[in-house]
Amino acid sequence: MLGARPTDGPDQVTAVLGADFAENSPDGHGMGRDYGMAEFFWQRESPDHPWVGHHFTLQVHRLSSLGSGAVNPVIRERYGRFARRLRYGKLERLLAGRGVYMEDVPDPNGPAYTLYRQPDSPGVGAGVPDCPGEARASGRRRAHR
Repeated sequence: MLGARPTDGPDQVTAVLGADFAENSPDGHGMGRDYGMAEFFWQRESPDHPWVGHHFTLQVHRLSSLGSGAVNPVIRERYGRFARRLRYGKLERLLAGRGVYMEDVPDPNGPAYTLYRQPDSPGVGAGVPDCPGEARASGRRRAHR
């Protein structure tokens, strides 16, 4: 994300996204930083060890209530205004255009959400609210459950 990788340390991510974040480190072995829509996570063996990047998430659902205000200013400056809603079909088409494909994953939390994963990148996935009759780039429609 703007050059910040999931494996980067906290200082490297802050150098890219800025110092406006909320930090949560309840046990000293795991830490998360919330940069708005983007969240980065790290782990370490003990307080004497360095943080090791684990993953990042994009909390796109925050756009529905906060709009572009949910987006980190550095990201917003680079990409512009964000719509309050991102349909999965559009995301799927954009990813496919870059050669990235998602596959459905059985979800015990259904029927409200459908889960997808990116098979070439362990830990990369998306939870998507079901929208009745939404067309997918694959040509299939998700059935309303």
